[in-house]
Amino acid sequence: MNTSPRDTAPTHAPHPSALTQDALKTLVGQAALHYVVRGELVGVGTGSTVNKFIDALATIKDQIKGAVSSSVASTERLRALGIAVFDSNEVERLSVYIDGADEIDHQGHMVKGGGAALTREKIVAAQSDTFVCIADESKLVDVLGAFPLPVEVIPMATARVVRQFAAMGGHAVLRLKDGQPLVTDNGQHIIDVTGLKIHDPLAFEAQVSQWPGVVTVGVFAFQRAQVCLLGTASGVKTLTF
Repeated sequence: MNTSPRDTAPTHAPHPSALTQDALKTLVGQAALHYVVRGELVGVGTGSTVNKFIDALATIKDQIKGAVSSSVASTERLRALGIAVFDSNEVERLSVYIDGADEIDHQGHMVKGGGAALTREKIVAAQSDTFVCIADESKLVDVLGAFPLPVEVIPMATARVVRQFAAMGGHAVLRLKDGQPLVTDNGQHIIDVTGLKIHDPLAFEAQVSQWPGVVTVGVFAFQRAQVCLLGTASGVKTLTF
């Protein structure tokens, strides 16, 4: 597999002036249908861009067996559109996983977890042969770290993990919702870390994953993308890694 991205010609080329961020999300969501294997299950991620993919997936729902979802929110949306959702424990492998990213670099490493579903996203990604990332061009970066890094933690370990990130030069804060700690689908909390530049995503993911109390770190290096469908001013650009 190539270690550097190969750009292909943009597809779906509307007038640049008409392209809002929402329109870009719709374009990449529709473009991702090309990677869905008919007659099989598809892995489905979480977030606003994935919601566009779910809407597009509903147009071919009679051609797929169903989906494995990475969050309660995506499961509810899939089922509302008539798409069967299977538990990941019922499935040995998936041909493809479609999900967004908060950041993606030029090797396919990502930061994910803005929607607080990083643990389940990583589980479904690990079951899949191919990870297709769908994102707008603002998410493509040279070095991961501009977007706050989400880390799912067991609540009793929060203060300790915050101190460990401080020792690395990062600033970690507990994510809140309605003034209270956000609780993930797994019953855990999220801290968001700023001030880091992640030059070696594989080593960083391996290191932080070993810290006691860390459930999942939002660096996806071991489960990196093989394809990125990037919404640009001239349409959807395909990067392969």
